[in-house]
Amino acid sequence: MKKSYQSNLILIFLITILTLYIVNSNIITVGILNYTELFITKLFPTSFLLFTFSSLLINYQLIETITNITKKNSATLYITIMSMISGFPSGPKYTKELYDKTYISKETANYLLTYTHFPNPLFILGPVSTLLNITLATKLLLSIIISNFITAIFFHKKTPEIALPKNKSLPFSKILNNAIISSLKTLILIYGTSLFFYLISLIINNYISLSPLPYVITNAIFDLTQGIFSTSIISSEILKSILILIFISFGSLSIHIQIKSILSDTLNYKYFLLGRLISTIIGIITFLIL
Repeated sequence: MKKSYQSNLILIFLITILTLYIVNSNIITVGILNYTELFITKLFPTSFLLFTFSSLLINYQLIETITNITKKNSATLYITIMSMISGFPSGPKYTKELYDKTYISKETANYLLTYTHFPNPLFILGPVSTLLNITLATKLLLSIIISNFITAIFFHKKTPEIALPKNKSLPFSKILNNAIISSLKTLILIYGTSLFFYLISLIINNYISLSPLPYVITNAIFDLTQGIFSTSIISSEILKSILILIFISFGSLSIHIQIKSILSDTLNYKYFLLGRLISTIIGIITFLIL
């Protein structure tokens, strides 16, 4: 009964949105073109390279090499560092990839989901710093990093290490082909879900006139990028910083849908959600202390 009720609500919502899309086709077309330009020029180049190179490094046994030096399974370290460099949703992507390749156990994979949600540092110190200033942007980035590592400590428990798998040696052409396909699949997922929710926020803003704070929050609920840049209408620098921190730490609907899709019911989404709730609270406290 409950499932049927939820399905009916979603169906009504989707039909309403579709109707509004058709009525506002010109606005939607412009919105799609603008968002596509933003995606292609800002997100795609760096994300595609990082996702592809990460897959290549895994297949060329970087993790095994580090493990031989440190005498410990370095898959967790690799995922943590790469998620910090690449930005979200790379943490869950790398976690799922290495879990599928049996580099890590399910317990370790679920643990990694709680804290490997880092923004791309270049995004924070670049575009986000233009909304605040470089000092506040740096403080924001440090607060998010610190809060994620505190969350890691909070959820940490001893899990037995597993032996690294012995991968078959494949030709470079095959490895590169697999890496490119994997990267493009993830980027298409990011683009599609982000665009879908961005268009919903566009429709809402076209029909409902909201005051500044509800306007910003509404945008952020659906699409992270739109939510962040809409904070330009907030006059208080501290309030603006905290709002951006919350949006990045917790994530928008589009981010959460991406994560659920990446995990594909193999790993438990609840660990990601719990990690976001705790990390967001810790992040706000850390930002106010720094």
